[in-house]
Amino acid sequence: MRPGARFRGAAPDPRLLAALEGAVPGGVAARATDRLGFAHDASHYLLIPEAVATPSDAGQVASLLRVSATQGVPLTFRSGGTSLSGQATGAGVLVDTRRNFRAIEVLQEGARVRIQPGATVRGTNARLARYARKLGPDPASESACTIGGVVANNSSGMACGTAHNAYRTLDSAVLVLPSGTVLDTGAHDADERLRLLEPTIHAGLERLRDRVRRNAASVAVIQRLFALKNTMGYAVNAFVDYTRPVDILLHLVVGSEGTLAFVAESTFRTVPVHPHAATALLLFRDLASATESLPQLVASELATIELLDAASLRVAKSDPKAPSVLTQLDLKRHAALLVEHQQPTAEALKARVESSRTLIAQFPLVTPAHLSSEPAARAALWHIRKGLYAAVAGARPPGTTAVLEDVAVPVERLLPTCTELQRLLDRHGYDGSVIFGHAKDGNIHFLINEDFAATSLVDRYLAFTKDMVDLVLSQGGTLKAEHGTGRIMAPYVGRQYGEELHEVMREVKRLLDPMGLLNPGVLLDDDPQAHLRHLKSTPKVEDEVDRCVECGYCEPVCPSKDLTTTPRRRIVLRREIAHARAAGDLELVSELEYDYEYEAVQTCAVDGMCATACPVLIDTGMLTRRLREEANGSLKQRAGELMARHWDATTRAASAALTTADSVPGVIPQTASRVARAVFGAETIPLWSDDLPQGGTRRTMASGDPGRAFAVYFPSCLSTVFDAAFEDAGVRDAFMTLCRRASIDMLVPADIARLCCGTPWKSKGLTLGFSAMQDRAVDALVDATDHGRLPVVTDASSCTEGLSTALAGVGIAVTDVIAFVDTYVLPRLPPATRVATVVVHPTCSTTRLGLEPALLRVAQAAAERVVVPDDWGCCGFAGDRGLLHPELTASATAAEARAVQALSEASVDGAAYVSANRTCELGMTRATGLPYQHVVELLERSTRPRT
Repeated sequence: MRPGARFRGAAPDPRLLAALEGAVPGGVAARATDRLGFAHDASHYLLIPEAVATPSDAGQVASLLRVSATQGVPLTFRSGGTSLSGQATGAGVLVDTRRNFRAIEVLQEGARVRIQPGATVRGTNARLARYARKLGPDPASESACTIGGVVANNSSGMACGTAHNAYRTLDSAVLVLPSGTVLDTGAHDADERLRLLEPTIHAGLERLRDRVRRNAASVAVIQRLFALKNTMGYAVNAFVDYTRPVDILLHLVVGSEGTLAFVAESTFRTVPVHPHAATALLLFRDLASATESLPQLVASELATIELLDAASLRVAKSDPKAPSVLTQLDLKRHAALLVEHQQPTAEALKARVESSRTLIAQFPLVTPAHLSSEPAARAALWHIRKGLYAAVAGARPPGTTAVLEDVAVPVERLLPTCTELQRLLDRHGYDGSVIFGHAKDGNIHFLINEDFAATSLVDRYLAFTKDMVDLVLSQGGTLKAEHGTGRIMAPYVGRQYGEELHEVMREVKRLLDPMGLLNPGVLLDDDPQAHLRHLKSTPKVEDEVDRCVECGYCEPVCPSKDLTTTPRRRIVLRREIAHARAAGDLELVSELEYDYEYEAVQTCAVDGMCATACPVLIDTGMLTRRLREEANGSLKQRAGELMARHWDATTRAASAALTTADSVPGVIPQTASRVARAVFGAETIPLWSDDLPQGGTRRTMASGDPGRAFAVYFPSCLSTVFDAAFEDAGVRDAFMTLCRRASIDMLVPADIARLCCGTPWKSKGLTLGFSAMQDRAVDALVDATDHGRLPVVTDASSCTEGLSTALAGVGIAVTDVIAFVDTYVLPRLPPATRVATVVVHPTCSTTRLGLEPALLRVAQAAAERVVVPDDWGCCGFAGDRGLLHPELTASATAAEARAVQALSEASVDGAAYVSANRTCELGMTRATGLPYQHVVELLERSTRPRT
């Protein structure tokens, strides 16, 4: 039954909420918006929690566990929510362990790292990179998956196999047991403390260890299954691998999916980074030929060997970015292996490539292949593999759910398994499904699209699952290799392990969680139909977001993630509104829509960063812009158009207002803006604060000989509204000075004071003003560039994006000032007087435009050391969002600001702080109290003639 049909009247028990509030003061949310928004994870299951609790430390988690016991309410720990098997959604209380658990501490020069569960794999590896180390597990979801999930699911990945997965590389952990006991397994007396604090658990683990070891059949099953990638059931191999109860406990928790304990902190042994790589796509006539080559390829110690079946190759071939090796091939029953060597040095890589050349030449390939270390070629080949999920899931019929499954079999059983699996997919009508995976581990993935709202299709899914289970077990395989047992395979644990080991797992659960309140229904469930309960259906809502698979990859890059909501939750709340409306629950519709206005619309930065992380390329900002457009009445639309038609006067008025505010006591403009916001609304009137600069100066034409001009310069109107960070020059003057210094002539359009890229209107959904301004800007630039003979250069990265879109249809090239300076100006400049350190804040636009390498090169020209904070992210200033909702910028910049302030305190010789957009500079100045400027301003100052 859908939540819209049962949600009304299901208010949480006030006694429960009071108890939770006592455990986590100020950290309990129970609105429908919170409960429904957090209910969704990346799986095809959906359970609605009674409340969402956000603890701040392990002590508060212990308090929550005690509340769970006294109230008899289940707890489900949720961090990244990227798990695919239903282990991160649950009824009862959902515990958000991401927001306040993100600390990362590098130990022993990178040999080990201590991490809290909310930190991502990518964030951890970024800190380890300077030591040439990384985590062993390398899941494909590394940008979004968190350490909590890595431990809970025993993550592995493309390259790490079983040697460097979470189980093998976890050194110790701080565990919070269901009783509330907090245990550091890395302490020298950890086993004794476990015996004293939890004697029943200590004795029980000894008893189970001996039981397993005495049973030769159990040991044989464990050795066979855990030789593969295997995340089915509990890690009972711990009873064979370890002797001390505390070590057994630690490794039982790995892969336990939040059903045994909370992991408050994990310490991992790291592995070396191998930065030098060479990649090749080996195309075979059929799957048999490809799998026959595996023993030799595995023996050659390739880091990755990725299998793609014929269906996968057909999908990849249809991609506009597909390499010619695919587009020119008449695909039939072909299969491919994407192989890669990874080595610590260029010399070692060269030796590996040479040794593999003869081997590859022996294979019956349909087209020649060679290992390439060229970055563009490697990226194109990896796009084939990594683009599969986006292509298949993104093209699924509206209303269906993408289900990505994975299994593992012995490598020698890969061919019959893949062959029969494809027959099963065809037999059950799963057209367009693809099979791919980590061939060297016998680990294959397959993707199906299903409509769980239709009973007949649920029956089909059940029949397919039964056949698939029979197939994998008949081949000596495991039903879950990487994704965790979850709910989807919980009923089949006994079939895979046999009754004896299944009962050992039940004993483990009863021993650690005697009340069964940690994530019930996950990993173990004796109901043979359990995996068919709580299936999630996906209604068609709107074109911008119907492709969403709710994977959560977008969430770490969203500036509002810690303030209000995220792109995933914006989308799922739209789906929940649709469900409630269809169910006739208008009270719920009203409640959700009321909250949605601020939570999802007003505090969306519309920065497009979600699209950079989304596997199906959704820009949730497009949805937000349309919703803003629909909310804008005719009066707002006409006002927007009026501003566009009088933009020179509008920007000068804004400049004058800031200058006036700067000249009077701060309490006056601050009080005036607060009163105006109370009358006209926070979405209309900016909030003045004393960190804002005075107004800038009017843009004017720079005349010159069009025949000598190298480009047309389009200075941003931000330089009129806001004054520069330093008195001597803003980006506009700095750029023109650098061009003169480099003997490069530029033209500025005659009507520049009346022009804008149009982004302010577009982001607000003011379509009349956007059209009016865009038409005027296009006409002016067609004339100024001599119909595209000259390129256009602009000095704010967001304006570069806006103009690129506007001018794409008329054949005018647009480049950002950073790229222009990097390519044309830097080589002509005199040596710089470099500052010691420059701290760089990339913008969301420089990221989307691929400008970060150029940004860093320009910064390097002006500084001895260039630093991008590990916690860099969108500042959330987003044009005027930081003025309308300063709480958005404060939340978005909190982590980066702490890092920058630490760098500032450690900088003996002082540092400069740069970015690439004036509003981003304002946001970071506000967040850090340090003066941010455009990187071009710093370069101009550094290359001035020495006197």
